[in-house]
Amino acid sequence: MPLAVVYSRAGIGIDAPLVTVEVHVSNGLPGLSIVGLPEAAVKESKDRVRGAIINSHFEFPAKKIIINLAPADLPKDGGRFDLPIAIGVLLASGQLEAADIDGYEFVGELALGGELRPVKGVIPVAMQSKFAGRKLVLPVGNEVEAGMLGNVELYPSSHLIELSRHLAGQAPISPFFAKEDRHLNVFPDLSDVKGQFHAKRALEICAAGGHSLLMLGPPGTGKTMLASRLPGILPSMSLEEAAESAAIQSISHQGFDFANWRCRTFRSPHHTSSAVALVGGGGNPKPGEISLAHNGVLFLDELPEFGRHVLEVLREPMESGKISISRAARQAEYPANFQLVAAMNPCPCGYYGDSSGKCNCSQEKVARYRNKISGPLLDRIDMHIEVPRLSNISQLSSDDKSVESSDVIRQRVEKARLIQMRRVNKANSDMAVSEIDEFCSLDSKEQDFLLKTIEKFDLSSRAYHRILKVARTIADLDKQSQISLPHIAEAINFRRLDRA
Repeated sequence: MPLAVVYSRAGIGIDAPLVTVEVHVSNGLPGLSIVGLPEAAVKESKDRVRGAIINSHFEFPAKKIIINLAPADLPKDGGRFDLPIAIGVLLASGQLEAADIDGYEFVGELALGGELRPVKGVIPVAMQSKFAGRKLVLPVGNEVEAGMLGNVELYPSSHLIELSRHLAGQAPISPFFAKEDRHLNVFPDLSDVKGQFHAKRALEICAAGGHSLLMLGPPGTGKTMLASRLPGILPSMSLEEAAESAAIQSISHQGFDFANWRCRTFRSPHHTSSAVALVGGGGNPKPGEISLAHNGVLFLDELPEFGRHVLEVLREPMESGKISISRAARQAEYPANFQLVAAMNPCPCGYYGDSSGKCNCSQEKVARYRNKISGPLLDRIDMHIEVPRLSNISQLSSDDKSVESSDVIRQRVEKARLIQMRRVNKANSDMAVSEIDEFCSLDSKEQDFLLKTIEKFDLSSRAYHRILKVARTIADLDKQSQISLPHIAEAINFRRLDRA
């Protein structure tokens, strides 16, 4: 038949819209043209496809070949369309017959010898193929990553000849059904941190309610150690969360490592990172650090050392849980529901207010240092705590058996998060104002106490709501349906910089 229709998928953000590859072979001046908004890598596929077809013992038609990638207004890039184009050419030229071609989708890059090479971004493709009810043909090497989702019928192939025999029914390829093999990253244990019980309590509340946290203290007090142990006490990821996180990593420059399946991410960009590195960008917008930390932890060490304009890009995604990247020709929206954990020194030298007496910074210098963090950003961080130097240095060498491990703390965290899921199907940090009014109601005594505190420290309405959400989390950890005065008082105590 002179016309063949083959299905594939494009990559737009973490979405994989359907692309219909139409191949028409007709008499005329020999040549191959590709239409449908192809970018450079797609235009170059004509040479790869020609070489792969010839070296797979097929004949490349000496006719006029037109390839249309529909919809025409959707940009197409990468080498993923090599395979569907080659299959379309073989079908349209009559060299291949496939009865069930409409039930397949194809992605893969071709080598000149006909071998199939893995491509990035197959998880979104596999998700959409699953919803469409089609079988997915992809290169060997991509099947484990795509099979993480479960219930996806995959046909991994290593060569164009092998695939053509499968489609013709001569030598069927066995479908690949992955068994979920959950790899758990072994995060450092919280029991390694000596002392700092106030900070550990803050981390537990942070994990239970999905709250953001800022730690303030001199160098060497364990701020980075504490932050790196937060993923180890976070609740286990659901299949939906794992699929979202894997899809984002799959389309990034680093790709997805299947050993990290259903493991919370921990991203720690250096303070020299640019705003684009955090947000994402490029001609074909790629996800940045805040999206790669989706459903995980974004740790910003030495917070004031980041450029102020870099930190300001965090404000919108902290509220909305997503980030939109717009370019002249491309727009992409990525989820960015991350937990922000930040650490900073109290002054440029790091020892302001420390018992060592090492600090010689003036009040003006301290104020200038702290003012690198804007008020609106600071207002969006749920909890601010001090991490002071240990008063008793002998604690560093003690072997206290009563110190709780991350596993013990995580059990309490998961119970508190389960209460929140049953209540509003989301973490407390994500509650809307109407939900706060309904589920964080206070008796008159607690309400008067909170309002007097808000007035005394001149706090914003946003700070008021964040105190209520933290108090709700503390009550959930205590398995209390009603927020009481101790819960409010502890939540206020975690607004250290507001009280300062």
